[in-house]
Amino acid sequence: MRTSGENGSKAAGRVIIGRINGVYGTAGWVRVFSHTRPRDNIFSYSPWLVATPDGWEERALLEARVQGKGLIARLAGVTDRDAARALMDRDIAVYRRQLPALPEGEYYWCDLIGRRVVNLQGEDLGEVTDIRETGANDVLVVEDGGRHLIPLVMENVVREVDPAGDRIVVDWDAD
Repeated sequence: MRTSGENGSKAAGRVIIGRINGVYGTAGWVRVFSHTRPRDNIFSYSPWLVATPDGWEERALLEARVQGKGLIARLAGVTDRDAARALMDRDIAVYRRQLPALPEGEYYWCDLIGRRVVNLQGEDLGEVTDIRETGANDVLVVEDGGRHLIPLVMENVVREVDPAGDRIVVDWDAD
């Protein structure tokens, strides 16, 4: 599973896994955009943390399903269309501890975003600001004045992810 994240949430023990992007019906169901892979893995987590103007609000996931080409969910305390509409355009996060442990050498995207990237020559290429899916392989977006798009290919391009040093070592030219 891949999850996106933001530094503020990651630092606070939260990982953003999706977003409420619409309402469905009149009984309080919401439409969900998922950052997880496969996309319906978002339903594996409860409670959800829903962003509010004042922080994060914990909501139990009561029901969820694939509906056509989308995902819909019913959350605790959301009983009508107006309450569902009030949650529109809000991020969905989970506590970091809810994510399953990964095997050695595998990483969640949120663990890579924000890390410094250096090449084999020791040149600082910048910070990972985003990761994009391209079909062939994922790509690290590295920015520091300029922008580098570096294939996220472990061993061939990405040589080391150093959690203690908060950096990623790549076989990539600065130019």
